[in-house]
Amino acid sequence: MDFNKTTAVTDGKESSKSGYKVPFGTVSITPKAKKLIDDAIERKWLTKGQYVKEFEDKFAALFGVKYGIAVSSGTDADAIACAVLYDFGAERGDEIIIPALTFVATGNAVLQAGFKPVFVDVERETLNIDPKKIEAAITPKTRAIMPVHLMGKPAAMDEIMRIAKKHKLYVIEDAAEAHGAEYKGQKIGAIGDMACFSLYAAHIVTTIEGGMIITDNPQMAEAARSLRNHGIDGKFRFKRIGFSAKMNEIEAAVGLGNIEIFYDILEKRRANVRHLIKGFVKFEKYFWYLKEDKGEVLGPHAFSIILKPGLKFTKDEFVTYLERQGVDSRNLFYSIPTQTESYHFMNHKPGDFPESEYCSDQGTHVGCHQDVGVAQMDYVLEVVGQFLKSKGYTV
Repeated sequence: MDFNKTTAVTDGKESSKSGYKVPFGTVSITPKAKKLIDDAIERKWLTKGQYVKEFEDKFAALFGVKYGIAVSSGTDADAIACAVLYDFGAERGDEIIIPALTFVATGNAVLQAGFKPVFVDVERETLNIDPKKIEAAITPKTRAIMPVHLMGKPAAMDEIMRIAKKHKLYVIEDAAEAHGAEYKGQKIGAIGDMACFSLYAAHIVTTIEGGMIITDNPQMAEAARSLRNHGIDGKFRFKRIGFSAKMNEIEAAVGLGNIEIFYDILEKRRANVRHLIKGFVKFEKYFWYLKEDKGEVLGPHAFSIILKPGLKFTKDEFVTYLERQGVDSRNLFYSIPTQTESYHFMNHKPGDFPESEYCSDQGTHVGCHQDVGVAQMDYVLEVVGQFLKSKGYTV
């Protein structure tokens, strides 16, 4: 594949105009996608149709599962997957366990589905939910655990599945950033009862905006299809309180183009992130950073960097230096219950989730996508080394 022929954007900014030498994100629009878009326009059938169905089937096949349900965003995927649980005995106001550190959409989706998010702190080294703290959060109202595979690094699924089985809970994988990740020989997204993917512009498989639910459970798949369209059944009866969350043919066309080059994108991202991992070994005294541990394969979304305590510089100084040298970056999300104003109503206080709060306060992440390569990754390493030297450190 010629990655130079893709169209790059970074959260709404075209990389060609951004001035960044290493832009944060990109999106691939393939020749096949352009042809399918033209065909859909010519047919004048732009709402959910044959391309959506084809995209669902091909996406599910990537992960070795039977059913894919395409929706309008990753947030909708999470919310609908949660709402599926009403078909399996859940009641409004029941609880779903999620990590405190994640994009706010995970918590929002739980609330939108009518459940209460119960937050659990993360591990600083992995950024994922700490399995040792999950059981303490389980109550008689708990119905599911929703681990998030942040940055494309698999959560500790063996422990999570063991806890879920012990307490008779469902597992919904939030794999928004983990397309192609693997855990002990299993594909992330095919381990829990359901999995949810974001297909936002910066992700490996994108439909520009969009989401996908996958599952091997036919009852869950049927409920999810109903819920994305106002809870309707095949006889135009409204059986569930649903959503308006269908994908359209234009989005599916972009997704089908990405499916065709999925492994090209994935391997380019893995090569980039592994190059950064190798290069960051010399910075280990100063940062925690994304690693690929034994038994796992990353599905890289971005490369996380967290400052260690006691350094002679702040995260703001570090990030400002990166930006001035042309390395685009993003904050490492927030501790939802204690660092986002919209969740103050839950009455958590600073210090309740110390690891999540530390990661947010001291963390950032940079791009490793398919429109950059080893040369840009070397430039990131060079810039980080220059910054540390400017602060009097030896690297």
